[in-house]
Amino acid sequence: MKPYNGKTLILEIGMVLVSLVFLAPFYFLLVNSVKPFGEIMSDAASWPQVFQWENYTKAWQLTRFPEAFLNSFVITVVGVVLIGLISCMAAYRMVRANTTFNRIFLLVLVAAMVVPFQTIMMPLIRVISELGLMNSKAGLIISYLGLSTPMAVFLFHGFVKSIPLEIEEAATVDGSTRIGVFFRIVLPMLKPMLMTVIVLNTLAIWNDYLLPSLILQKPDLRTIPLATFSFFSEYTKQWDLALPALVLGVTPVIVFFLFLQRYIVEGIAAGSVKG
Repeated sequence: MKPYNGKTLILEIGMVLVSLVFLAPFYFLLVNSVKPFGEIMSDAASWPQVFQWENYTKAWQLTRFPEAFLNSFVITVVGVVLIGLISCMAAYRMVRANTTFNRIFLLVLVAAMVVPFQTIMMPLIRVISELGLMNSKAGLIISYLGLSTPMAVFLFHGFVKSIPLEIEEAATVDGSTRIGVFFRIVLPMLKPMLMTVIVLNTLAIWNDYLLPSLILQKPDLRTIPLATFSFFSEYTKQWDLALPALVLGVTPVIVFFLFLQRYIVEGIAAGSVKG
């Protein structure tokens, strides 16, 4: 064990301070979620004088949390699975069939990544409406698929190029079909990048408010962010109920992120070496 020197001590103190800065919002969220409204308004930074756990019960009931959770869960899981599967298959085809069309198509996808969502927001809603997909989970999932696929394809494209072609040729000689080669050989080797894409898109879709608010107008289709926002209006802001709803909403995705965060590091490290 190496003795501490001045630089190491300063570095560790700096890391602790930065960590406290990032953890401060969670402190305010948790302590204020169990305070009455008046105490939140008078002193948001103090420790609760009395823990008012009824806030969570009321938030659970008023947001119809099980229903909102199920909506968010279905949209997130289906959207992420489709994004991951379609993107890795598309990237694999582009790399292995390096035609002029595929190269141009990749450039189009890369160009789409820099287009701000606000510039295509209204045309997207018009298209979804014309297709009869407003107020449907399918319309929202298709929108996420179109918006998230370019980045995912770009990430997979660089990773697929690192996979030796000889492995696939050997599997083909052994009698495996093209589909079999992809699912048995290529897809397992794409696991670090696939998990990275899954985690990043899960966080983005689960926490998204803007797109669901544009497509899902019916109360029974509300996702967790939409249900939480119902505590805010032009004249009232029910912080004593909104904060518990936020805790309930972010807890599942935080647990999911902590469980899979190592895959993000593996995917980024592997991509930086193999890309």
